[in-house]
Amino acid sequence: MSRAIGWFLVLALVVAGWMKWQVVTLGERLESARQENGRIAAALSDTRAAIDTLQAAAGRLVQEEEKLRGDLNAAHRLALTREQKIQRLLNENQQLRDWFNTALPADVARLHQRPGFTGAADYLRWLSESESVPNPGQPPGD
Repeated sequence: MSRAIGWFLVLALVVAGWMKWQVVTLGERLESARQENGRIAAALSDTRAAIDTLQAAAGRLVQEEEKLRGDLNAAHRLALTREQKIQRLLNENQQLRDWFNTALPADVARLHQRPGFTGAADYLRWLSESESVPNPGQPPGD
């Protein structure tokens, strides 16, 4: 019987050792899971902060767009009002109508003529190549 008790004690020690090893292993896995959980929570917090920032920016953009649309509508209304006033004045005043229908001087008309530009570089090149408007205070050729 003492031999059975010996084997039983050895078996109990083996089981206790195996259980201790399981506890240590599970503890390490638990700590690893906690660290991973912390990393994921930090990433989630960063993501939420980024989403909140983007939503706030989108809200500001919507407000700015609405303001710009309002400004554009006001500018259109002002332009229409001015156009109507000009048309009314032209209809009322023959002298103004005659002045309005005369051709612009050649130098002024030239300012209104420009080629189609494909970029800022084309525009700057055109500006540097074009002739300047004569100074009315100086005689031509100076």
